Amino acid sequence: MGVHTGDSITVAPAMTLTDVEYQKLRDLSIDIIRAVGVATGGCNIQFAVNPQDGRIIVIEMNPRVSRSSALASKATGFPIAKIATKLAIGYTLDEIDNDITKSTPASFEPSLDYVVVKVPRFAFEKFAEADPRLTTTMKSVGEAMAIGRSFPEALQKALRSLEKVGASFTWSGGNLVNLMKQIGTPTEFRLQQVQLAMHLGATVAQVYEITKIDPWFLEQINLINQEAKELINQPELSREVLRSAKQMGFSDSQIALLRNVTEDQIREERTKLALHPVYKTVDTCAGEFAALTPYYYSSYDEQSEVLTRTKEAVIILGSGPNRIGQGIEFDYSCVHASFALQKAGYETIMINCNPETVSTDYDTSDRLYFEPLTFEDVLEVIEAEKAAGPVLGVIAQLGGQTPLGLARQLMQSGVQILGTSPDAIDLAEERGAFALLLKSNNLLAPKFGMANSYEEAAKIAKDISYPVLVRPSYVLGGRGMEIVYDEQSLRGFIDKATAITPNHPVLIDKFLDDAIEIDVDALFDGNELYLAGVMEHIEEAGVHSGDSACVLPSISLSKEQLSEIRIATEKIAKSIGVRGLLNIQFAISGNPPQLYVLEANPRASRTVPFVAKATGIALSKAAALIATNISIGQLRSDGILPKHGDGIANGVSVKEAVLPFNRFRRLDGTGVDSVLGPEMKSTGEVMGIANNFGLAFAKSQTAAFGPSAKSWFSIYFPFP
Repeated sequence: MGVHTGDSITVAPAMTLTDVEYQKLRDLSIDIIRAVGVATGGCNIQFAVNPQDGRIIVIEMNPRVSRSSALASKATGFPIAKIATKLAIGYTLDEIDNDITKSTPASFEPSLDYVVVKVPRFAFEKFAEADPRLTTTMKSVGEAMAIGRSFPEALQKALRSLEKVGASFTWSGGNLVNLMKQIGTPTEFRLQQVQLAMHLGATVAQVYEITKIDPWFLEQINLINQEAKELINQPELSREVLRSAKQMGFSDSQIALLRNVTEDQIREERTKLALHPVYKTVDTCAGEFAALTPYYYSSYDEQSEVLTRTKEAVIILGSGPNRIGQGIEFDYSCVHASFALQKAGYETIMINCNPETVSTDYDTSDRLYFEPLTFEDVLEVIEAEKAAGPVLGVIAQLGGQTPLGLARQLMQSGVQILGTSPDAIDLAEERGAFALLLKSNNLLAPKFGMANSYEEAAKIAKDISYPVLVRPSYVLGGRGMEIVYDEQSLRGFIDKATAITPNHPVLIDKFLDDAIEIDVDALFDGNELYLAGVMEHIEEAGVHSGDSACVLPSISLSKEQLSEIRIATEKIAKSIGVRGLLNIQFAISGNPPQLYVLEANPRASRTVPFVAKATGIALSKAAALIATNISIGQLRSDGILPKHGDGIANGVSVKEAVLPFNRFRRLDGTGVDSVLGPEMKSTGEVMGIANNFGLAFAKSQTAAFGPSAKSWFSIYFPFP
């Protein structure tokens, strides 16, 4: 109680309810729905149950589908919104088939023989001044879900699905006195603090007294801690001990830390012991009826339910939980890729752990694995699918940074990566190599340097001249990036930056003041370039591209500048070795104006859906087919791309960012700093389309900021 449902860890089925309480809740729900007058469709009701005496209180009722409807649909395989739609047009539940079983009606209530855990993902690192306490105001920006045969297994899988340092349980460090003070306040890492406090000696009763977390859950965390102690104390890892740990959801990396060995050694030991997960089916009916839709989750059980197949398959790696810098834009790309590959005759296999996405609908791909996007979990799915039938390879360039981070490890393990190779991706991200590539193509880039200490950074910044853009290497969403105007500010950045080493230097770029920033999305097949869209940022350079409004087609670029951008894009695509999507950020600065290359991303970018909708061209579908060695020429012949030329916008389209500043307040209640800079802070975006820039921009502002924006802009632009 007191924490918004969107910020709470959620478990299905309800583990602490008695049969009597469950029946009471069911009967109460039906009575409330009838009393309110909900004739058909979805409905969400929130209750509070007193664990001492079973007293039930109704908190609120929403006569519609809610954010928990998506979670419930993915957890059970029962598509609430789809069934609610059929009910709205006159069907009854007994007339609607269950898509999973094809033999039972929708009037059969879902029954689970597994446990589902949803964990929210937060972005407090983006708002350093914000109050980190969890309250009735929702602050999470995404979520991950996991399925297991027990609560500990599902919980640990869900925590590692968050892809966040500090999210998984650990058993080192910590001070019991401090932890017991910290667990009294709900925060992002409260459960991890509870787990570590109990590992250090806190009892269930002590933790319950402070947190009021149900003792059943605390006992389950105790079981996880006991398993960790077993792993530490065992002289050798027998198959039984290792299997027991895996059944409790321990990852290879967690076991490796406990045993003081490497993750590779644990994987080799599992392989030697023939210890691998099997995959069970989500069937909505606890195994009573056969499931015909392949929707799988892993468990260290005995019998696998993965079906054999004869068609060649392509595996698509999803984007994981939504976060600032990696949102549903990448899910859009994965979904469209699946549709295109199915049409091309391949069997598509999706791996993802985000219940909010279309990619985790059981009918988007031929097979769905609801699994964490870690190297261990993804490799096990690939091996299971290789055993089930032929696999062409894995597409990793459409899901954002998460699958890209796995691509090299997978390739080194013998997995075929389709499309742009990990070597090409590294070439674009490694600044020194990329600078040489630009120089060999006579392309300009802002002056830059890499520093391993403050002294080096100060010398480079002085040589380049202030202002400079400083950032840790290999960042996503502008994380940790700042514009620095003097030496004192540079020292402040270095002091608060993460550890600087030769493998993790600080990058220092000349900041181009008063520059026009340009975003380009293109396709390249190794021979021919298709320039999908050239977007012009409305904010000047220095505001992260994800936070900047942008317009397509560009407003202020000349034909000569557009031609120069196209030539530069083709040179970069060819030199990197792109096979699929490419995003490049340019800047135009100086007098006379010169074109600078800021960065290149040989993968799907967050602007792909915007460009696709502004031009009517399905870029993600084309990219997926290029990854299977279909040329742009063939895509033109097939009508997927225009017969001739590059992308042409339909009218004028403006994309505007949606920012969450009203959700984040300081401890004193005042708002956090809302000035935009090089670190991305937006959580979504909207789009306005019209036949002129003014009206398209006004529509985008109204969509992003509501009626107040419409009132202000109506003075200047006539609304229809």
